[in-house]
Amino acid sequence: MARRPLPRILSTGSAQIARSRELARTAADSATDVLHPLITITRGLRRLASAGRRKWADTPKDKRGPLLFLVASVVLVVALVPYGPLLAVIILMAAAAWQGRDRTPPAPEGPDESQTQRLKSLYEALVPYFSTAEDPAPLYAHGGEWEKAFPEYEFDETSRITQLVIRYPAYFTDGEADARARIEQLLHAKSGRGREYRFTWDEEGNQLSVTVLPPLPTDIAAQRFVTAPGETVLGFTDPTEVQRTLPLTYGEEQRDVPPVVWRTGVRSTEPHLLVVGQPGSGTSTLLRSIALQALPYGDVVIVEGGGTGEYASLTGRDGVLAVECGLAGALASLEWAATETERRLIAMNRARQAGHPPPDDTRRPLWILLDRPSAFTHLATADGHRDPQSLLQVPLRHGRAAGVTVVVADQLDSADALSDAVRQHTRARVVLGPATPGQVEAVLGAPPHTTPVADVPPGRGYARLGTGPVHRLQVPSTPDPYDDETSDADRQAVLALLPPRTTPVDAEAVPAEAMVADAP
Repeated sequence: MARRPLPRILSTGSAQIARSRELARTAADSATDVLHPLITITRGLRRLASAGRRKWADTPKDKRGPLLFLVASVVLVVALVPYGPLLAVIILMAAAAWQGRDRTPPAPEGPDESQTQRLKSLYEALVPYFSTAEDPAPLYAHGGEWEKAFPEYEFDETSRITQLVIRYPAYFTDGEADARARIEQLLHAKSGRGREYRFTWDEEGNQLSVTVLPPLPTDIAAQRFVTAPGETVLGFTDPTEVQRTLPLTYGEEQRDVPPVVWRTGVRSTEPHLLVVGQPGSGTSTLLRSIALQALPYGDVVIVEGGGTGEYASLTGRDGVLAVECGLAGALASLEWAATETERRLIAMNRARQAGHPPPDDTRRPLWILLDRPSAFTHLATADGHRDPQSLLQVPLRHGRAAGVTVVVADQLDSADALSDAVRQHTRARVVLGPATPGQVEAVLGAPPHTTPVADVPPGRGYARLGTGPVHRLQVPSTPDPYDDETSDADRQAVLALLPPRTTPVDAEAVPAEAMVADAP
């Protein structure tokens, strides 16, 4: 997901603004350094004046006269003494400089007692993994110096580790996944559970960086995303993972959030998507979000195997060709989708052979969204019907060339019921909900770079596009607007994205001229 280049005017203007801000910041820092003594003396004079006003206010009225006489006598003596005024000014400036000094206590250097104890405990726990008896100068030894092993560390306000750099000996088998997994599991347990950690192994430098990741935002509502046709926002991830941000609306304010963008179309290397997750993890929410993003540019066919009516709000909308919840309707819709894919391929092939552009009826993308197809598999087996997943072979195999995109969502415990065609041709993968690292790796083909947590909000998981990296993912909140538990803000956000309802043919108004012409 490379960053889009801005227009030349915008990019040049942004560079000039950045340079101007840097020059202004440098000038301000230089002026502050030069004028620091004057600022200190001015602050001290102000403090001395405040102290004098408080002393005068605290003095009883019957003693203010003698106090004034004493001050006048001191001023007279200073004025008569040789070099008295000069000495008085010097003493006053020295007192002002002393009073105007920065009184904020310096930050403590190094960790405090509790933080030191935590680092020592972590060091002792790593000794059995990073030491051998044959090492003449072990970096890790019981009672050794943890300062050499932990060159960098940071803590939060509760004295819990937020960032740590660990040095380890060169003979540690950091190239083996099992050895690295043991160290990561130990650090996760010793540094504090309930948080997500990113582990970055530097095999050349023999260093391991541990970083605590902040939680992804869960208050991103459904809205129109600034994307091009053929781009679909699956969710949002960490700022360090992608080089692109999208402006999002949060009530009356806007923020730039890094997205996970899935590209479809003729030149896409991941034309189809597979979503798996635990019940209630947000798989239907992701499919609803994809449908709302696809409708402005294409047609959508929805097949729901759960039978819960999650997509009732899309029934009869412009661009929604069908919303099927039964086995017979699912078979008919998927059979039509397979036939439509073949028709598009034939029409586009004939146009290319004739040297013409593709026909207009083949350019509009077609989206096939299947939610829990494994439920239809059991019903079809029990009733002796054809498995609906068998009808997906043509759209999955030839969908990219025909402008057909297939999105399949199912539960994690039913992933074994998915057909081989679905497993083979869905190169874009998403895992939602709580899952072990082994389960995430089995679906995505690569282990997550962070430690999964047991308690996650709906729509939280991991995504991987083809052979790319594994991203943390938070799906935008796109609930069913007809659900009673949906908040008013989320309901209005989803309803605002729904296209208008399609007028049935029998409900269209017939012109009077046509009625007269058709009359016998």
